[in-house]
Amino acid sequence: MKKIFNTRNLLLFIFFTFVFSIAYTLVRIISAPTIAPSSDVTVRVKGDYVLMLLQCCLGLLALFLPNILSRTMRLHIPSIMLIMYAAFLYCAIYLGEVRNFYYTVPHWDTILHTSSGVALGALGFSLVSLLNKSETHHLHLSPLFVALFAFAFAVLLGTIWEIYEFAADSIFNTNMQKFALENGEELVGQAALADTMKDLIVDMLGAFIMSAIGYVSLKHKKGWLERFQLKSK
Repeated sequence: MKKIFNTRNLLLFIFFTFVFSIAYTLVRIISAPTIAPSSDVTVRVKGDYVLMLLQCCLGLLALFLPNILSRTMRLHIPSIMLIMYAAFLYCAIYLGEVRNFYYTVPHWDTILHTSSGVALGALGFSLVSLLNKSETHHLHLSPLFVALFAFAFAVLLGTIWEIYEFAADSIFNTNMQKFALENGEELVGQAALADTMKDLIVDMLGAFIMSAIGYVSLKHKKGWLERFQLKSK
C-alpha cells in the first residue's frame, strides 16, 4: 500500500488530472455559449472555461516548481510539504474550478485561503531556518522576529495572489474575484469587494495562527516545525 500511495504517485495522479482537464476545457471553450441562456443560469460559458484552462495550466506548471527549486537551489523538500502542496493544488484547481466546488461547497474558498496562510507561514519559518543554518549567512534571529517575518511573508504572497486574480479577471474576462454571481450578475459596492477582502483576512488569520505556533515552538524549543523545514543538500 505504501508503494501505491507515495508522493511520486500522488504527483503523477494530479499531473494527469490537470492534463485531462486541460484537454476537456479546450473542447468546451469551442462549444460553450458566450452568454448563459436565461432559462438555465447554471450553464457554464466560455469565460468559465477560459478560467478553468488558465488555472489548470498554472497548476501544471506549479507541480514542477518544487523539483526546479530542489535542483537549482540544492534543497531537500520534506515529503509532507510536497504532499500538502500537491493536495492544495488539487483542491484549489481541480475540485475548486473544474468540479465547481467554489460554488457548490459552502466556504470552500475560505477554507483554502486559510490553509494557504498556514502553509505559507510554515514556509516563511523554513526560509529563515535555512538562513540561520547557512555557513555563509549565519544569523541569530529572535523568535519574535522570525514569527513576524513568517507572518509578513505569508501575507505578501496572499496579496500577490489577489493581484493575479485581478489581472486575470481584467485580461481574460474571468470571475476569479467573484465580483459577479454565478448567473453573471455583477455585484456593486462593498459586495463586489467582499470576496477579495475575505480572502485577505483569512490569509492573515492563517498566517497569524502559524506565526503564533512557530513563535512558541522557537521560544520554548518545542521543535514542532522541524518536519516542515527545507534543508540544504
